[in-house]
Amino acid sequence: MPTDHYFTAQPASDDERRVRTVRLAGRDVDVEVAAGVFSPGGLDKGTAVLLDRVPEPPPSGHLLDLGCGWGPIALTLALEAPAATVWAVDVNERALDLVRRNAERLGLSNVRAVLPDDVPDDVAFAACWSNPPIRVGKEALHALLTRWLPRLADGGAAWLVVQKNLGSDSLARWITEALGLPVEREASSKGFRVLRVGA
Repeated sequence: MPTDHYFTAQPASDDERRVRTVRLAGRDVDVEVAAGVFSPGGLDKGTAVLLDRVPEPPPSGHLLDLGCGWGPIALTLALEAPAATVWAVDVNERALDLVRRNAERLGLSNVRAVLPDDVPDDVAFAACWSNPPIRVGKEALHALLTRWLPRLADGGAAWLVVQKNLGSDSLARWITEALGLPVEREASSKGFRVLRVGA
């Protein structure tokens, strides 16, 4: 039986799609999920905490869901900011396909589900919401955040949810020390911390 990680580019597990009803942007919606993608059973606890604690997204501009999985964050951003362009970024091609299908199912035309290298270099993000892939390991996680957090537009902020016992406090310190970005702990709930990164 193959063992997939949600950061596998092409999962080997069976691509059996299931429809789940989840609550996004204050409404119940039907979405497709699948094995080989982060949180294949529906909305995970960390993402739920993040979505419950973030402020409304900027109404326009470019918004980023980093490590999008099947798309709960990207879909929420797109529902709440229909005039914005939402970039759902992941290395997992099955995840990107799910995001595209879920956006189409919900009638959202403002979602771009793409591989990291497919985001134009000149795009700066008014906001980033992310449940980052902590389990890829510290080196890969730091490389990921080093690539994307400096792409916040002036006045933009990133909102990250991280499990307390998986190093949320040390990650916050590293972001400040290595990237020179201010970090505030905005909320703590159900074993997770919500961090705000940016001015």
